[in-house]
Amino acid sequence: MNAAHPSPPSVLIVEGDPWVRDMLSEMLLSVRCDARLQVCADGEQALSALSSKPDLIIAARELAGVDGLDLLRKVRARGPGLPFILMSNRSDSASVHEVLPLHPTAYLSKPLNLDNLRKRLEELLLSVDEEVACPPPALQAGASLPAYLEQRRASADGGPLMADVQAALKRALNPQGLNLKVLEEELHDDPQITAVLIAAANSAALHREAPVQTLLQALNKLGSTQSMNLVLGMTLKRSARLSDPLLTKHAARYWNLSLHAAEYGRTLARMLELDEGRCYCAGLLHCLGDLAVLRCLQEWRLAGGELDEGQVQRSLDEFGAAFGSALRTRWRLPLALRELIAAIYQLGGGVYSREILAMNLAGQLARLPAGLGLDKVADSKTARLLKVGLPELSRLRKAENPEAKAQEQPPTAEGSS
Repeated sequence: MNAAHPSPPSVLIVEGDPWVRDMLSEMLLSVRCDARLQVCADGEQALSALSSKPDLIIAARELAGVDGLDLLRKVRARGPGLPFILMSNRSDSASVHEVLPLHPTAYLSKPLNLDNLRKRLEELLLSVDEEVACPPPALQAGASLPAYLEQRRASADGGPLMADVQAALKRALNPQGLNLKVLEEELHDDPQITAVLIAAANSAALHREAPVQTLLQALNKLGSTQSMNLVLGMTLKRSARLSDPLLTKHAARYWNLSLHAAEYGRTLARMLELDEGRCYCAGLLHCLGDLAVLRCLQEWRLAGGELDEGQVQRSLDEFGAAFGSALRTRWRLPLALRELIAAIYQLGGGVYSREILAMNLAGQLARLPAGLGLDKVADSKTARLLKVGLPELSRLRKAENPEAKAQEQPPTAEGSS
């Protein structure tokens, strides 16, 4: 392909699942960052896209309308030379034998083996020892930061990764495969991973099934290979991790706030006999919009934009809530989970469930400055409706704040005079 196509290759990706489409796109760009991508959700769209004469097609066999096998037949009817990678949930011998006469470049079973896919793409898209460098896209002349963020709001990739993904996967792998319970323990405090896997699990779920609302549910729904593929796919994206000290400082603050709200939510849920996993998840995800803004600010700086402390804070104040709302809607997180997240900020009108009240109280506690007393929280409408008084709030705060707990311990023999 490389000798015949010295210019950047055009690649057509055809896949019904939006999260798999996204993962395939990131994998391909990690191999050949200058590739020109066309992405289609079904076979009919792909047939129309053939007129652009792609250099490589990667298509799922299971597609709405014209399936991937029919697409391969139509491509081969036009000539034998076009590289075509066909992916399928079907790996039985009959399904494989049906495809072989059409000479696909590769027939890959799902969930995909990413190492195998990468090797295939490197063989097709790169010459021996070839490396392709792509500088960050430059900003348009005269671009302003507010206009840039407004444009990115609808397409932001979410927040940066906070967990050490490679270390987590290494600890979760054993001779029998990937231990999903261990992986959940390693990754359960990462807002981005939690949100993406929940969204992916719900996009693949059958309509008659209950929505997935926690990370462990998502991992079990997706399975080991698909979960690992999606997590690794996130590491391939631009600005998957923040490197700018100005931005990492703010990210640490919002991550810490997320963890506090999550822990308060889980502890309150345990105390009130509510769903602990869902309350923890809502607390963890409530600052995802702010983290997504910080990730976009890093992309702004990498593209040549100027940035100072005042601009960072103004951007967070102006766009944090809007980014969070856009992400939760675009990723189609379950409505019940979105309602719990919204409750952390404020109570809406109407009748409140105990979970809604618990998460509102968790948000109040998480945002309460360390030196401030609990009287105002205890006097709030939320605490009164839940019948949670000052003694219970004090115990909650001590449980989540070891320093405050230590300060109230009697002095040890060594510390006494």
